[in-house]
Amino acid sequence: MVVNCEQVWQEISNYLDDDVDVDVDLRAAMEAHFRECKRCRAVLEGTRNVIQLYGDERMIDVPLGFGHRLQRRLEDNMQSRRRRFLGWMVAAAAAVLVTGSFEIARSSVFRRPELRSEHAQAGSGLPPDMMIVVSPNGKIFHASGCPFIHDKAHVRTIVVREAIKEGYAPCVRCMKKYLRADLSSPESLADAQR
Repeated sequence: MVVNCEQVWQEISNYLDDDVDVDVDLRAAMEAHFRECKRCRAVLEGTRNVIQLYGDERMIDVPLGFGHRLQRRLEDNMQSRRRRFLGWMVAAAAAVLVTGSFEIARSSVFRRPELRSEHAQAGSGLPPDMMIVVSPNGKIFHASGCPFIHDKAHVRTIVVREAIKEGYAPCVRCMKKYLRADLSSPESLADAQR
C-alpha cells in the first residue's frame, strides 16, 4: 500500500496514539513513507514534541491559590452583571408602569364620550338602563313617543348607556328634566347662585 503526504498528515495523530495498529498495512506504509519523505518526518517529530510538552503536568501547573482567586473574580463579575441586569429590569418595569398609566388616563373609561353635536348638553342623572330611541344619522336620543324624532322609519331602541357611548345627547324637549341648566344666561346664573 502506497500513501501520500496528505494521507500521512490526516493519520499522524492516530499513528502516534498507536491507533493505526488495526490496519497493519497502513502503519507499514506510513513508516516506509517517513523513511523516504523529509517533510513528513519533520511533521511527525513536531507533533511528537507537542504531545510530549502538553502531556507533562508540570507544563500547566498553576500558582498556589490561583483557583480561589479565579473563582472570587468570577463571582464578583457575576454580581456586577446581576446588579446591572436588575437595574435595567427596574427601569423597564417603571417605563411600562408609566406608559400604562398614561394609556389608562387617555382611555375612554375616564373620559366622557365626544358628543355628535357640538352644541348639545350632556345629561345628568339619566338612568343608564332606560330604553330610548336613536336615529342612525341623528345626534340626539329621545324617549319613545317623542314627536321630534327624525327619520322614524330607521330608529332603533337602545339603553341610555350605549347612546352616550356612541356620542348621542339627550333631546331638550322630551328629556329636559335630565338636562343641566344653561349657565351662560343671567337667569340661570342667578338660579345657580341661590
